[in-house]
Amino acid sequence: MTPCPCGLGDPYAACCGRFHAGDLAPTAERLMRSRYSAFAVRDEAYLRRTWHPSTRPRRIALVPDQRWTRLDVLAVDRGGLFDTDGTVEFRAHSSAGDLHEHSRFVREKGAWLYLDGVLTP
Repeated sequence: MTPCPCGLGDPYAACCGRFHAGDLAPTAERLMRSRYSAFAVRDEAYLRRTWHPSTRPRRIALVPDQRWTRLDVLAVDRGGLFDTDGTVEFRAHSSAGDLHEHSRFVREKGAWLYLDGVLTP
């Protein structure tokens, strides 16, 4: 069984794979982790589906040679089961370097969506 890229320790199919297959992420953090995993497994359709329409780019440029190696969740504010918005600060490690971001999420019609993020050096 392949471990999930998100780092929670569960097999991919039982962790983020189920969200990629159609289940809704229950929290903003789980959505962020599943989006990280989508980058790792190159699931562009999931990234588009979970990106808020008001900020979604026309095309998501996945770098062919980039390998995602680790995710560190640094802070979570709101984004729980009864919230309608939340933020997650994370550091994603890849073969191309680290990405440190404060991401904003909103929940609409029961589904968490990535709204936008601010990169931190």
